[in-house]
Amino acid sequence: MIEPILRIRDMEYSYGNGEMALKQVSLDIYKGEKIAVIGSNGAGKSTFFLTTNGVLSPQRGEIIYNGQEINKKNIKELRKNIGIVFQDADNQIIASTVLAEVGFGPMNLKLHKDEVMDRVDEALSYMNLSSFKARPPHYLSGGEKKRVTIADIIAMKPEIIIFDEPLASLDPYNADMLEEILEKLESEQKTLLISTHDIDFAYRWAERLIVFANGRIIADGAPIEIFQNREILRQANLKQPALLEIYESLVENRILEQDDIYPKNVRDLKKLLSNRGTEEKHEKQTD
Repeated sequence: MIEPILRIRDMEYSYGNGEMALKQVSLDIYKGEKIAVIGSNGAGKSTFFLTTNGVLSPQRGEIIYNGQEINKKNIKELRKNIGIVFQDADNQIIASTVLAEVGFGPMNLKLHKDEVMDRVDEALSYMNLSSFKARPPHYLSGGEKKRVTIADIIAMKPEIIIFDEPLASLDPYNADMLEEILEKLESEQKTLLISTHDIDFAYRWAERLIVFANGRIIADGAPIEIFQNREILRQANLKQPALLEIYESLVENRILEQDDIYPKNVRDLKKLLSNRGTEEKHEKQTD
């Protein structure tokens, strides 16, 4: 039986104003999963990430990483192996050059200087930033800053990488580049958790959706199942992805037949329409 890489049991957190930001949150996360975390603003997504990463300490509940319960003595193990890329790159960048920024995390792991430089070079190459070493990161473009913050995390070599709204404020070019980076991380069996308001991205990218509402997980499952559940969408103030809505309309109007394989992108939908056209042409020829 495959054991989860991360187990969270009955986790609760309050910011001190009496209102619970997380309420009895429990879930298992497995190595190599592609998980999108969705929900409206204030639903608890960011607080969940910060407690999972060890930045915040839950008032109640357990976090078990690789079979080991996390406490004050071993919290560094959690922070070392679960990296988080924040929504606002300016809130994450602290150093005066890209080289110093990407090297900051590995240096804090007390690695040998040669190992630190190897990790920095590898991370910068991974993010196509090798020529940016001497540049001040605060003078980079928004997309370049985002790539630097991802390089920060890659240099730490975590098993789990959390992205908090990674597509926010990115232009189409940098959004496409981010998806290419995610594909590279997936191929390396990194476990990825991404919070996003872009439900079209969540639908086409994720293998699993976790839906938050009012500090609780109200749904956890396959994207197609959740996006077809009108009650869950209502509770979470979400809507269906555009492609799924179009596909269901085409089925309803008998332009397409119901298929167990739902289109996740425009290419998939075009293929279904092309196959349908070929079938109709063949039927006419045989009549």
